Amino acid sequence: MSRTRVGVLSFAHVHAVGYVEVLSARPDVELLTADPDAASAPPGELRGAALAASLGAPYVDSLDELLAWGPDAVVVCTENARHRDAVERLAAAGVHVLCEKPLATTVEDAEAMVAACRAAGVYLMTAYPTRFAPSYRALRGLVRDGALGQVLTATGTNNGQLPAGRAWFSDPALAGGGALVDHVVHVTDLLDDLLGLPVRRVRAVVNEILHPGAGVETGGLVCLSYDGGIEVALDCSWSQPAHAPTWGGLTLEVVGTRGLASIAPFDDRVGGFDERARNTTWLPYGANLDALMIDHFLAGVRAGARPQPDGEAGLRTVRVVAAAQESARTGRPVDLEETWNLLDAPSVR
Repeated sequence: MSRTRVGVLSFAHVHAVGYVEVLSARPDVELLTADPDAASAPPGELRGAALAASLGAPYVDSLDELLAWGPDAVVVCTENARHRDAVERLAAAGVHVLCEKPLATTVEDAEAMVAACRAAGVYLMTAYPTRFAPSYRALRGLVRDGALGQVLTATGTNNGQLPAGRAWFSDPALAGGGALVDHVVHVTDLLDDLLGLPVRRVRAVVNEILHPGAGVETGGLVCLSYDGGIEVALDCSWSQPAHAPTWGGLTLEVVGTRGLASIAPFDDRVGGFDERARNTTWLPYGANLDALMIDHFLAGVRAGARPQPDGEAGLRTVRVVAAAQESARTGRPVDLEETWNLLDAPSVR
């Protein structure tokens, strides 16, 4: 059986470990990891060769060594601000890319990444695993089949804990911001796919009431106006307590003229109480969304079919985040350019 060579670049993102575990378990994949910026991590963060060894994953120190190995595809898990450099180098080498979200910390960088991959003829996919949740697929079917009638409005949440274990998440230079950057993009991507309509106006408010002194916004509310008059409100706050049994979760409720439907893709669990920990417990079950996403990515690479959500989808969500940041800064709504049009790209099947 022919094996696809897949690299994981950097252990900076917390999802990198999950990707390594998924890829390591696949007999059709040959894996190599690299964490070039491990030395810049604060003391106490497990990174680099030590983390690779704990995962039983082969490891090299640099991107140059990873490229010399000849990967077919690479999963980029660097800090947000380092995505562009990594993706441009991979594209120049003819390597397909699955890049962690947000695609970039600026619209300019995201545009450059999309352009570099397009020019090189390689695929750029944005890591939005919630697109592959069975509950989202069911919701999408209801909307597309007209079961809810005309969509009028939606509300979404993507709440979580103040990120722990990776200090860069609250470093504005590396992350690009705080909760707004971290959590708006997932729900926005679902709506991008669900509605197939562009966002026209963004309003946002943020604060640091939760976790004061974090150095970035830790609470936020974003309101989006779509073509056709659809209004959406999103709560993106890091509002889960530090000792909650799970990091957080995503919800989305869609209201139409004929009914409403709601999903909570990460709510499949057995709940209870852990006497030893003196806390509630959360035992998840169901589909591994990271595994479903990686399966789709690799299937697209092998078949020559552009995996979704692609780089353009990632760029659209970066535009929304940038508008939300501007709105929060100025206290005024921000209108997105009329020239921001959705590409006629196939969605996940």
